Amino acid sequence: MYMVYWSEAHATGLTPHAQFFPSDAMRDALRLTEVLRQRQHAGGPVSFVTLCSENPNSVGRAGAADPPPDYDWKKRRP
Repeated sequence: MYMVYWSEAHATGLTPHAQFFPSDAMRDALRLTEVLRQRQHAGGPVSFVTLCSENPNSVGRAGAADPPPDYDWKKRRP
């Protein structure tokens, strides 16, 4: 899953925005990010453009979590 976050400036401050994209729409998320960054570089009122992802099929929780007990990881050496 992907989220694109950005802010737009106006007379009274910044308005935050976010748009969600499903796991199979990375291209769409990147396209929106690029459009927003182009607007920003052209002097538009856009700032704080970022793309975040979250894998719902991760082995463990995000961060430095221990894997579940049934996870069988093996280091392979040549």
